[in-house]
Amino acid sequence: MPLFDKKDKSRYDTFTRRSIGMGGAMTAVFAVLAGRLYQLQIRDGDQYMVEAEDNRVSERLIAPPRGRIMDRFGVELANSRRNYRVLLVSEQATEGVQAALDTIGKVILLSDQQKKKIIHDIAMNKKFVPVPVAENLTWDEFSRVNLHLPYLPGIQCDVGETRDYPFAKELVHTLGYVSSVSPQDMEHDDDPLMSLPGMRIGKRGIEKQFDKEIRGRAGASRVEVNAYGRIIRELGKDAGEPGVDVYLTLDRQVQALADQKLEGQSAALVVMDVNNGDVIAMSSTPGFDPNLFNVGLNGQQWRDLTTDDHKPLLNKFMGGIYPPGSTFKTAVALAAIDAGIATPDYHVSCNGVFNFGGHAFHCWQHKGHGTLDVVGGIQHSCDVFFYETSRRVGIDAIEAAARKLGLGALTGIEIPGEHSGLVPSREWKQKTYKQVWQQGDTLSVGIGQGYVTATPLQLCQQAARIASGKQVSPRMVHSVGGRPVPRPEFAKLDFSDDALGKVRLGMNKVMNEGGGTGYAQRITIPGLEWAGKTGTAQVRAYSQEEHLHGMAKNASLDWKMRDHGLFIGFGPVVDPKYAVVCVVEHGSDGHPQVVAARDVMQLTMQRDPSRMPPAYPVTNSASAAPPRQQAEAKPAPATKAGG
Repeated sequence: MPLFDKKDKSRYDTFTRRSIGMGGAMTAVFAVLAGRLYQLQIRDGDQYMVEAEDNRVSERLIAPPRGRIMDRFGVELANSRRNYRVLLVSEQATEGVQAALDTIGKVILLSDQQKKKIIHDIAMNKKFVPVPVAENLTWDEFSRVNLHLPYLPGIQCDVGETRDYPFAKELVHTLGYVSSVSPQDMEHDDDPLMSLPGMRIGKRGIEKQFDKEIRGRAGASRVEVNAYGRIIRELGKDAGEPGVDVYLTLDRQVQALADQKLEGQSAALVVMDVNNGDVIAMSSTPGFDPNLFNVGLNGQQWRDLTTDDHKPLLNKFMGGIYPPGSTFKTAVALAAIDAGIATPDYHVSCNGVFNFGGHAFHCWQHKGHGTLDVVGGIQHSCDVFFYETSRRVGIDAIEAAARKLGLGALTGIEIPGEHSGLVPSREWKQKTYKQVWQQGDTLSVGIGQGYVTATPLQLCQQAARIASGKQVSPRMVHSVGGRPVPRPEFAKLDFSDDALGKVRLGMNKVMNEGGGTGYAQRITIPGLEWAGKTGTAQVRAYSQEEHLHGMAKNASLDWKMRDHGLFIGFGPVVDPKYAVVCVVEHGSDGHPQVVAARDVMQLTMQRDPSRMPPAYPVTNSASAAPPRQQAEAKPAPATKAGG
């Protein structure tokens, strides 16, 4: 009898095949596992070890100290100060976040808006991450929180750094300010610091222009964390590189006087060195406190800034655009002399009105000035003289002369946001208004009205070029990180010595000879005598009665209806060193612009390095910086533009 029958043998074969199949499958599985283990532990072991270490060790960015901004004498204009702040760790708030905020609100003032923001920030972070509750606390507030700290679960006190502007609104339009990083900022800057919570970057002025240099390089803290991301201990720290210091050409004392003289006015004043372009002071009033943008404005503060008719947010010295008024007559005089029109024998008789094309163009002196040459025309700021002279010279030569003086183009100063003003031409009018240039347009431009506009900074550049005879342009930054900013040599101005000499003589007589429109504001200190050109720019058309009675009614008008007061000047008369411009919006009565310019110019000349004792710590443009320790143009009416 057979050991196995056919039926049993079939079952045995089936079991054998299944066993072999299962064994093969298990072998394949173990082979795959062995291969994967080989890949993980041997071939890619180093890579995964690094990744595991990265999960255990976290690198956290550290914002470096922001560099300082200094004046030419080493006075700190922007620096960092201690930031006393309060943080909240939500998981430690045993009675809940809202209760914790209500409790801390009894110690320091927290608005409902602040509480909503804090709750939002907590929701966006892990429960153990500290979230700022209040920053930039006073020492009294900070001390009060520390005193009650045992009764404030979840609250932590911290001392950090924040940007500080010691002179507040005095220099805001030059320095600018720092504020929180916006999504638009992150799109244009790939610096890792941009994603750091609480990071502040420059938003305007020097802070913005040199932000990357002042910002420095990010540091990092290496910390060991658990699986939830909680910090266990710090393993190492790299402080990064602090931002570098920026030294400006400004003199803070001169700047302070400029702001003081313009207090309460909507005005601008600029002082610059006529030889190298160093800006000594640049004032725009009123200003605003840049520290508010660092801390955070409330709704009422923002409304106050945006609704003020004196426009504190506007940088007037390079963003304010004004008709230059009679200060533009110097450009017309230069064009007339070099064109061979204003010769020594050239005279114009003024009886108070200039009739042309059936229209009467009035002089600011309604009784007239009599017969004048070009020097007398500047001294007395005679409108009739410059109506006739501009008619003879023509707009093409006037445009060319104005552009040589730097009008109608950016000066190139290091602060962003500069406007170019406008020097009109035949082509410009045809392109803009589809109209042909008329002789009446030339007469208006000839006294600095009509289409021509300029910024105070451009007018100061104009005065500096007249005084020096060089194509000087303004600069604000002396050195960055201890490295002086290179400055090119300025070429000679393309005017004859005769033309420049006569214009300077006329400006000298404006201030220092009886009958000059600025004689009452002359400087009487020997060796500090100055020269200048007064100006009045209309903002509306005068009535016939006002033509007959001059500007006597100006003071009785609403503020916005009054004329602008302008002045350009240089000093000393002998060997000029500094140029000044002052523009007071709607403030021509009493010549406040000339008074402010005089006092500021006098102090500037007295603080000239050549006049100071040798031991005085002067940082001028030729020396290295001290070490770290230390709108669309609209034609203005033009029938009269008094000096």
